[in-house]
Amino acid sequence: MSQLRDPAHRVSPRARLMWHVELGITAVVVAVGLGVAAVLFGPDGLRWWLLGLEVLVCAGVAVVVPQWRYRVHRWEVSADAVYTQRGWWARERRIAPMSRVQTVDFAQGPLARLFGLATVTVTTASAAGPLQIEGLDRPVALALVDELTRKADLVEGDAT
Repeated sequence: MSQLRDPAHRVSPRARLMWHVELGITAVVVAVGLGVAAVLFGPDGLRWWLLGLEVLVCAGVAVVVPQWRYRVHRWEVSADAVYTQRGWWARERRIAPMSRVQTVDFAQGPLARLFGLATVTVTTASAAGPLQIEGLDRPVALALVDELTRKADLVEGDAT
């Protein structure tokens, strides 16, 4: 039986930089929106303080969250299961037995392609939804897709 434990492998260190960029873009959009709202609708005495606080919070999130995510995100594949751990605020650990694997997907968004990273999604017969391993080096992700597909096929072949 598989134990719920910390998976062995970290995601690529480049994932941190990609997450910094993603959150930086989001922080700029949010800060501009909130800044416009603060300037137009904020009380006269607090308008610039609100704007400064918004910028400080957005910048803090863009700097801190990727570091935190990198420390938490892990993955591992054993002979009989896929282990994942993810999250930055709420931590999620999951195990998917090979016998429950239905599909294995490889995805790269524009930023992931720019950084040479990819996401592997393992869909299982589970109400909890698919397992995702984000921030893998592209070659590692491709090899993982092949390995998981092969192992899931072997388990299915053993069951018949």
